[in-house]
Amino acid sequence: MKRIDDLLHAMTLAEKLGQMTMSAASYAVTGPVVAGDLRNAVRTGAVGCLLNLFGAARVREMQRLAVEETRLKIPLLIGLDVLHGYKTLFPVPLGEAALFDPDAWEKTAREAAKEAAADGVNLTFAPMLDVSRDPRWGRSVEGPGEDPWVAASFARAKVKGFQDGDLVGAETIAAVAKHYCAYAAVTAGREYASADISERSLREVHLPPFAAAVQAGVALVMPAFIDLAGVPMTANGDMLNGWLRGRLGFDGVIVSDYNAVAELIHHGIAADVVEAAALALKAGVDIDMMGDAYRRGLPLAIEHGLVDISEIDRAVRRVLLLKDKLGLFDDPYRRDAKPERADTLAGRRHLAREIGARSIVLLKNDRGVLPLSKSIRRIALIGPFIDSSREMRGPWAAAAEPEGHIGILAGLREALPGAEIIYSPGVGIDDDNFTGIPAAVELVHQAEAILLCLGEAVATSGEAASRAHPGLPGRQRELAEAIFDLAQALNKPVTVILFSGRPLIVPWLVERADAILAAWFPGSEAGHAIADIVTGAVSPSGRTPMSWPRAVGQIPIFFAERPTGRPADPNDHFTSKYLDVPNSPLFAFGHGLSYGHFVFSNLNVSPVAVSKGDAISIEVDVMNDGAMTAEETVFLFVHDKVACVSRPLLEIKGFGKIILRPGERSSVRLSLSATDLCFLGRDLELVFEPGDVEILVGPCADRERLLVANVLLLADSNV
Repeated sequence: MKRIDDLLHAMTLAEKLGQMTMSAASYAVTGPVVAGDLRNAVRTGAVGCLLNLFGAARVREMQRLAVEETRLKIPLLIGLDVLHGYKTLFPVPLGEAALFDPDAWEKTAREAAKEAAADGVNLTFAPMLDVSRDPRWGRSVEGPGEDPWVAASFARAKVKGFQDGDLVGAETIAAVAKHYCAYAAVTAGREYASADISERSLREVHLPPFAAAVQAGVALVMPAFIDLAGVPMTANGDMLNGWLRGRLGFDGVIVSDYNAVAELIHHGIAADVVEAAALALKAGVDIDMMGDAYRRGLPLAIEHGLVDISEIDRAVRRVLLLKDKLGLFDDPYRRDAKPERADTLAGRRHLAREIGARSIVLLKNDRGVLPLSKSIRRIALIGPFIDSSREMRGPWAAAAEPEGHIGILAGLREALPGAEIIYSPGVGIDDDNFTGIPAAVELVHQAEAILLCLGEAVATSGEAASRAHPGLPGRQRELAEAIFDLAQALNKPVTVILFSGRPLIVPWLVERADAILAAWFPGSEAGHAIADIVTGAVSPSGRTPMSWPRAVGQIPIFFAERPTGRPADPNDHFTSKYLDVPNSPLFAFGHGLSYGHFVFSNLNVSPVAVSKGDAISIEVDVMNDGAMTAEETVFLFVHDKVACVSRPLLEIKGFGKIILRPGERSSVRLSLSATDLCFLGRDLELVFEPGDVEILVGPCADRERLLVANVLLLADSNV
C-alpha cells in the first residue's frame, strides 16, 4: 500500500530498527534498555513499540510524542499482558477454561479489550495457548489446560473476543498467540528449561491451538523462550518461517518474548548480539522485545553480510501494516477517546461475578455439606485467604489496582447478613509462623460450619513459578489437620476453599475434608462468586481442565495417554502401574460436581457406518435426579481401536451443556464430521482409515463413567 511504501522509502536504518524495537515504559524485569529518556527515544524514532504502559493520560501523551513530534509521525504499538481482564479481572485463564464455554471465553476477552482500549492500549500479549500436562509448571495458570482440542476452541474464542473481527474498531486490541511452541513441555516442569519432544507430540498436541489462532485471524504470534530439541524458538526458522508462515499461512507480526533475542547468546547458538539479532531476523522475528538486540546488532550484521536490508524492510512493513490495520495512522487516539460509562463498568463487574462463580469446581461434597443451610447462624472462616482480596487477582493483574476486589469475608457477609462470621487466618500462606493455629482451632467450637480457605500464593503461580512440590506451602497442612481433628470429634462439617493456579497435590486434604471447592484465583468479584456457590445462589458447574495428580511421581498426567502393550493389571506384576499409588488421577479431566445429580442413558449414534465427508449425530439422555436445578457438561470422546499408529485411549472432540430442574430429563445433541476422525499417520500426514471407532459420552474423562457406542469407518484415503 502506498502509505507503507512511502514510509519505508523515507525511513533511515535507525528509524526502521526503531519500528522493530519494543521497550518497557514502566515495569521492567531486566532494567531499561533504551539509553537516556524514553520520551526522547520515542521522539527520535528509536522506539516504535511500548509495553507496560497504561492509563489514558500517559498513553495519550506517549502517542502524542510519536505522531506530533517525530519526523515521520508513525504511531506507537502499545502492549500489555491483558490475560484475564484489564482493570476488571475475570478468573485466571485456567479457571476460565473450567467453564468449557467458548461463548463465555469470547465474552470476557471482548470486555477486557473494551476496557483496555478505553485506556489507549492497542495490543495484548494473550491468549496463552500452551497445552500443559505438568502442574509443576507455573504458567499452567495462564492457559486452557491439558487438551489441544479444548485449547484450539479457547484460541478461536479469545482471538475473536479481543479483535472482534476487525482491528480498526475503537474497542478492539490486537491479540498475540503465545508461546509458540511446546513451551509447557519444558523439562521437569521447570520454567525456561529446554524441551525435547517427538514430532508427533509437537504436531498433535502443541501446534493445533496455534493453527486455530491463525485461522481465527490472530494479529501477532510470540515464540517461546525455550529451545525445542536444541533450536531456540526465537531463532527457529523451520518453525517460524516454515511452519507458521509457510504451512499455517500466518502473515502477521512475530514479536519476541521479553529479552529473548539477546538470550540467544545464553542458549549457546550466538556468540554476540550481532549474531543473535541476525539469527532472529532471518528466522522471521519482526519485533525485538526488551533485548535492544536489533538496534545494537543489525547495523553490524548488515556490514558483515549476515542479513540484507530487504529482510529488515520486510519486518518493518509487517509492523507498519499492523499499525495501519489498527487504524492508528488515521486516528492514533481513537482508543482513549472517552471514558466508559458507569453502567458499562457495573455490567462488567456483574459478568466477572457470573464467570467467577461458574469457574469454581466442586471437587467433593460428602453428606451434602454444600450449599450451606439458609438457617445457619454462625460460620467459622479460617485460613490465610479469608480476607486476601489482593490474592484473588491472579498473577497477571494488568492495570487493576491492588484494592477494589472483593475478598471472601466481605462476600460472605453480604450474602449472609443474618449469620455471624467469626474468622482467623491461623497461619500465613507460606511462612513458618504457626502461633495463630490455637486461636483458629478455638473457632471450631463456636461455629456450625467451617470454611477453611487454603492454597498457594499468587506469587508462586505464573511465570518463573515452577514448584517441585505443588502442595500446600508453609504451615497450612498443620492448620488444616488441627481443624479436621477437632471438627471430626465435634461432628462439624469442614468445607475447603482451595486457591491455586494449578492442580494441587493434596490427597490427604481430599480424604479429610467434607467438601472441597477449587476456586483458582477468581478475579475482582471473587468474594461474591464464592458466596454465590457456598450459599446455593448458584449451583457449581466448573469442570477440571487439567487432571489432578495423586502424587508428583505421576506427572505428567493426562487423559489422552496412548495404550501400552501391558495395561495395568493388579494380578500381574509385570504390567504398567505404580507400586504405591493407582495410575488414575485424584480427579479426572472434566471432573466436577453440582448441587444436582445427573444420570446419563440412551446413547444413540447415527449413522453407525460412515464414509469420509459424512456427518455423525450423537444424542444422549441426561436426567437430574438431584434436589436442585443444576448445569451439566457433556463431553464427547472418541477412541480409534485399531490404526496404523497407536491412538490415545481418549480424544476429546466436543462438549455440550444442559441445565435441568430436579426430576427433569432431556437430550443433548452433539455432532462429528467423519473427517474429525482423521489422524496423522506414520508419515505424519492426515489419513482416514477404515475400522471401528468408539464414541464415548459422559461427564468426564473417567472411562468407567462414559457411555460407549461404535461407528464403522468405511472409506480409506489420504486427506
